[in-house]
Amino acid sequence: MTKQEIEPLLVEHLSKSFRGVRRVEDVSFSVGAGRITGLLGPNGAGKTTTIRMLLGLIAADTGEALVFGKPFRNLSDPTRVVGAVLDAGGLHPGRTARQHLRIAAAQGSHAAARVEEVLTIVGMSADADRRIRDYSLGMRQRVAIAAAILGDPKILVLDEPANGLDPAGIYWLKQYLRSFADHGGSVLLSSHILADVEQIADDIVAVADGQVRSATTLAEALAASEGDLEDFYLSMISSSERTTHAAR
Repeated sequence: MTKQEIEPLLVEHLSKSFRGVRRVEDVSFSVGAGRITGLLGPNGAGKTTTIRMLLGLIAADTGEALVFGKPFRNLSDPTRVVGAVLDAGGLHPGRTARQHLRIAAAQGSHAAARVEEVLTIVGMSADADRRIRDYSLGMRQRVAIAAAILGDPKILVLDEPANGLDPAGIYWLKQYLRSFADHGGSVLLSSHILADVEQIADDIVAVADGQVRSATTLAEALAASEGDLEDFYLSMISSSERTTHAAR
């Protein structure tokens, strides 16, 4: 088998410009089965643009992104292959969580009973009939995650999924993602919070200025930096970005 046939996610030489400004440049990495890959970088590093190209939401200028050897748009049943969380703020404020998930289930041809299952998984059963406009950001994030796992996918692609979650929610998310991977699933987790990623990731892809600065295992990253992931990441980015990061 070729690498394209066996890797759940394979990104090769992706590049993208907007209005003549290069946002992603020659990005390549892969996500293996049973692995959590942390896509690390500061705001504006190109993480979200890369994910949107991977999911077929925007077209790449060059390169390709493959899901089990196919572009996302060619998947016959995408929600049973990939679950994605990009923006919890995109939920309809006038609907309840249960309504939102029932619509998503119908669109994906998923069993109605699955709605109650995912509400339980994300801890939203008790609040499922409240309007989304009354939810906190963390509650909206849980609903977005519930929608992502409706199809019991093999892959999760999550862009800043801990945004708005309280400590209990972050703990739950880490436990869920680790269990998902331990049962053979693949996770691409975009974040700029290094400490959270360090606790669950198997592999690290560090990006800055739209370029991959390092793609390695977490163990190798920690070994190269005396156990300090932040030091490893800062060593991978430019001096100007290092100064900006330190000033925050």
